[in-house]
Amino acid sequence: MKKRLCGAAAVLGVLVTASALPSQAIAPAAQPTRHALPLGPADLTETRTTTTLQPGVTLTRIVRGGGGTADSALHWTVEVSIPGGETSPDPDAPPTTLKDRASAGELTAELRAKGFQARAEQVRTPRTADYAGGTLGWRVRVGTFDSQSAASAERTRLRSAGHTGSAVYTGWDGDADARGPWHIDVLTIDPREFRGRLDASYGPDLENRETTSDLSTTAGATAAVNAGFFVLDPKAGAPGDPAGVGVYDGRLLSEPVAGRPGLVLHDNGRRTQVTRLTWRGSVSAGTASLPLNGNNRVPGLIRNCGGTTGDVPTSLPLHDVTCTNPDELVTFTPEYGDTTPPGDGAEAVLDAHDRVVELRSPRGGTLPPGGSSVQATGRRVADLTALAHVGDRLRITTTLLDERGHRVQPTPKTHILNAGPELVRDGRLHVTPATDGMVHPDDPSWYYGWVHKRNPRTLAGVDTAGRTVLVTADGRSTESLGLSIGESAEVAKSLGLRDAVNFDGGGSTTMVTDGALLNDPSDAAGERPVGDALLILPRRQGH
Repeated sequence: MKKRLCGAAAVLGVLVTASALPSQAIAPAAQPTRHALPLGPADLTETRTTTTLQPGVTLTRIVRGGGGTADSALHWTVEVSIPGGETSPDPDAPPTTLKDRASAGELTAELRAKGFQARAEQVRTPRTADYAGGTLGWRVRVGTFDSQSAASAERTRLRSAGHTGSAVYTGWDGDADARGPWHIDVLTIDPREFRGRLDASYGPDLENRETTSDLSTTAGATAAVNAGFFVLDPKAGAPGDPAGVGVYDGRLLSEPVAGRPGLVLHDNGRRTQVTRLTWRGSVSAGTASLPLNGNNRVPGLIRNCGGTTGDVPTSLPLHDVTCTNPDELVTFTPEYGDTTPPGDGAEAVLDAHDRVVELRSPRGGTLPPGGSSVQATGRRVADLTALAHVGDRLRITTTLLDERGHRVQPTPKTHILNAGPELVRDGRLHVTPATDGMVHPDDPSWYYGWVHKRNPRTLAGVDTAGRTVLVTADGRSTESLGLSIGESAEVAKSLGLRDAVNFDGGGSTTMVTDGALLNDPSDAAGERPVGDALLILPRRQGH
């Protein structure tokens, strides 16, 4: 395990008690605390240490459970991929983690006949605000092991017998009686004392990824966390491009996934809120106008879906799915990158005064200083070429709308970051995986892995005192189990958040102080480059 503390936060130990820190920097917690995290049994030990990073910004490190005593109920096992099976409703479906009971039973019997200690287990998931929950399906597991290496050896033996699977720790299942441990870090920005700035950074351009550490160091941030979802696979668009709403310094640079939530921030830390967003955009010449499909993304590829009519397979949000549409009109600004995406179609290139200086086909290339462009594909090519001519002045407009249909008018000091699902609304649990596209009707295994099971998580929101709160929870290890989405909501509520959302998590979950890693990212390669990050900056000199 990597060292968990660096930089200015190095005065804190992972399991440090209050006496280990300067008294003026700490708000020691009783063990157990009166408002302990709702994770595991009530008798678990919980340690909290709090230090001030800058005026109005505190860091609280929470360790719950563990304490050097392993949970004897937890173990390693091998989770086997289940084929369709002869009695499956869809025998030709590809192998997945969860299947119907009959398919799981068939595989269990086959594995036992081959000498493996196999068992079929029912997986039930809790109800949420918009999802009934209940039985997700059945999984097949083999063996009970004290170590990951022993489970991996059994996985190798399974592969030799013609089966695939993965070594998993049962502490990641989400069972309520697990005894941890959990490592959770909480940044709190109190606008009554905060004189620095909150900022959202995507780096030099939208189309590439940078680590949260690099974004933090470049900006000279006191602290930072990873933020919204983004394109990772080049087949899904430009890696690094926000997969949802992105407003930076008041400019809408990435359109919303229709109706999904965003975290709205202002640089003074005041009036942070969670709101659901849609948008509309158009390109006009004179009295003629065309609707836009996207903003600063590869035409035809709509990551997380939630786009416009004609998108396949859906125009509704569908997380971790890339919808497609051959007929699109997408606008680009210099923030996208050095060049606009190449490909078939047409592109109207505008100078800094919104005048068309070039119509190029195929599309793709550099933009004039301060300029922009509109790309068209498929049937939209004829629309664009009929509207735009060299020398014409085009007007590109984009409008954000909140969940009540009211226009959102960001100022240059406003940032909006994409998120989902909602976790807490008005101080009550309000978990919305179905609304936000995290329920895949034909793939319960996806919900099982992403929502139901414990993973590293990054959460954000605002508490009843108007303080912005940023939370990371390490996971995918035996030293920190992580959180399910339901547990994330419970944790956010227990921390006093009035409204809260889930940011990108898993290997993206990162917290940085003084430019150095504070948490333990789960990717084997180390810290993952991300699309954008939320930065806490110190007060400017002279202010």
